[in-house]
Amino acid sequence: MTPRRRIETMEENRTKLISAARRAFAAKGFAAASMDELTADVGLTRGALYHNFGDKKGLLAAVVAQVDGEMAERAQELGAVAPNDWEGLLAEGSAYIEMALDPEVRRIVLLDGPAFLGDPTQWPSQNACLEVTKQIVSRLIANGIMKPVDDEAAARLLNGAALNAALWVAASDEPSAVLPKAIEAFCALATGLLAEGKPI
Repeated sequence: MTPRRRIETMEENRTKLISAARRAFAAKGFAAASMDELTADVGLTRGALYHNFGDKKGLLAAVVAQVDGEMAERAQELGAVAPNDWEGLLAEGSAYIEMALDPEVRRIVLLDGPAFLGDPTQWPSQNACLEVTKQIVSRLIANGIMKPVDDEAAARLLNGAALNAALWVAASDEPSAVLPKAIEAFCALATGLLAEGKPI
């Protein structure tokens, strides 16, 4: 096997394992998902899993990164069609919170992710999202829409509010009832950063 083909095969195996793990983690949860079943489903061995991800937790991290990245993309797409940066910022945060109702997102990113991978604010996918929020906040401050606060502090607080609201919705016994309360509170908190005299 040529070095190039070896790299392609490794990438194919990695993609297969992430896809199989995503299905298994969504259906059964991380703890109950069997690595033997998961690897057998895609015709691979445990060795391939360990080679690509180190262990089961490493595989979860890869799945969380993929799903969380997709969440950020969806939220940003909604923000991009808003009439302005301010509305876009609210739309992104609200969309992220609303995705807590998606069973796959709820189980993988918002319940199992923090339980097995620790603090979500340390995940690479969350840090990528933070950078996007910081850019929007910087523009809003520069244009006098938001109060002249530190842009990183504001971005971290806004992202933290959206993430914690999504975690609350996901952990709730009645997520559909909690969702509108979470979005309303998120928007109210964000509005506190508006510059004086700016329309809501």
